[in-house]
Amino acid sequence: MVNLAAIRLGAARYNSPWTQVVILGFVTFCSVGMFSAVSGLGAGGTQDAQLSDTANGVLYGCFAVMGFFAGSVNNILGPRLTLSLGTTGYALYIGSLWAFQVHGTRWFLILAGAILGITAALLWAAQGSIMMAYPLEKDKGRSFSVFWTLFQLGTLVGAAIALGIEANSNLPNVSTGVYLAFMIIMLTAIFTSWLLLPPHLIVRGDGTVPLLEDAISPKEEFKHLGKLFKDWRMIALFPMFFSSNYFYAYQGAITQFLFNGRTRALVSLLTGLGSIIGSILIGVITDRLPFNRRTRALWGCAFVLLLNCVIWASGLGFQVQFSRDSTVVRGVPIAAIDPATGEMAHTGWDWTVGVAAGPIILMMAYYIADAAFQGLAYYTMSAITNDPFKLARMAGYYKGVQSAGAAISFGMDAVKTPFIGEILLSWLLLLVSLPLCAWVLWYTRDTNYDVEKVTRVEDISDGGVDGMAMPEGHIAGEHTNNTGALEKDAPQVETKTSMTKEHAPSE
Repeated sequence: MVNLAAIRLGAARYNSPWTQVVILGFVTFCSVGMFSAVSGLGAGGTQDAQLSDTANGVLYGCFAVMGFFAGSVNNILGPRLTLSLGTTGYALYIGSLWAFQVHGTRWFLILAGAILGITAALLWAAQGSIMMAYPLEKDKGRSFSVFWTLFQLGTLVGAAIALGIEANSNLPNVSTGVYLAFMIIMLTAIFTSWLLLPPHLIVRGDGTVPLLEDAISPKEEFKHLGKLFKDWRMIALFPMFFSSNYFYAYQGAITQFLFNGRTRALVSLLTGLGSIIGSILIGVITDRLPFNRRTRALWGCAFVLLLNCVIWASGLGFQVQFSRDSTVVRGVPIAAIDPATGEMAHTGWDWTVGVAAGPIILMMAYYIADAAFQGLAYYTMSAITNDPFKLARMAGYYKGVQSAGAAISFGMDAVKTPFIGEILLSWLLLLVSLPLCAWVLWYTRDTNYDVEKVTRVEDISDGGVDGMAMPEGHIAGEHTNNTGALEKDAPQVETKTSMTKEHAPSE
């Protein structure tokens, strides 16, 4: 059997955090990215927005419940198995959309939404643990950028597939070929998730390892989970987590309301591009500004606040021009009489309509702000601790609260809440949450290495890291004697290693 942790190609190591984040990004590229592309089509690519809202409401409701426990499941099963299980629901959900398009099976779509809610919680708990715990502290912002870029490339490629299939179609629905293409790609994620390495096989560029053991006992795990709910920082971040996906229902609804099938595919492609831009911006600010970590984080928070104010104010200015009952927006019809039935039927704008350009760009801008907002949320959690177990619990809590917000917003949209009410509430939640995030960031340390146990490969007996590729200048077990104990004259593992870490290689 191939020892993946031993693979090296020049200076690049398979067991480095950056390699693992790239593999993680590829797994989500094939699963969540494709799902996001379908979501970006509006109403899951169908014309039944109410059914799509119901399925999404069930999805996010189950996601919310499971999210609170998903981090604990990850800590018990390990990240690879948890991630693999987490990918299974995405292909099933796309299959249910396909079945509805062909056979009209509404119940299957709702059931698939419930199953996806459970499995997606597992995927995102494992993802959060890997992305936030494996890299060095100085690389955590850009780690999000790399992951989010690869994840959103899935949205981009998926949207490009849909756009290629739909480019010559003027139908309001998305064709079944789109669903088939997505489902095949999603199935590959189940297997590629096993290419990831567990925490004890990862070696950072400075010779430290994230964790020595892969799992924790259920009794101990649930004891720690109870402590998480009492943490004042998690309570303060609740509004941020709740609001981070709240606006998806509104944005999906107006995309479906305004555009036809092929234009929605274009919007999906551009929103994926917007997400990539937003993730890069927040990663550069949180990692590269010439200040200490707390100051960089606070500047990042200020940037996200300003960005959301500008974009959502623009969105509000557009939203006051139409309502759910409108058949004409900006002087251009979005509905026409169906010759077959003689009734008014929704058609939506095509991208060739001149007035469609501004709203299409607005949708892209929404996702620039979304990626920056989510990047800040992940950076805030990763600034609290480096412990993979704690970060898995936080990631699960984050996704649970986030999904509760999404479930409520999709429920509101399903009962046809006025668009103006949805946008105002979405924006208000974002504005309330960011000052509370800044409060948490104000109390973060410039490094957690001085308060948390740090283990280096030099202090692990050779048998504990046998055959693993090491970063340049580091030798496994160098500080131990033949029995595996630390030598008396060996340098002790100091916890105050912030300067060393800050200038360590980013490998």
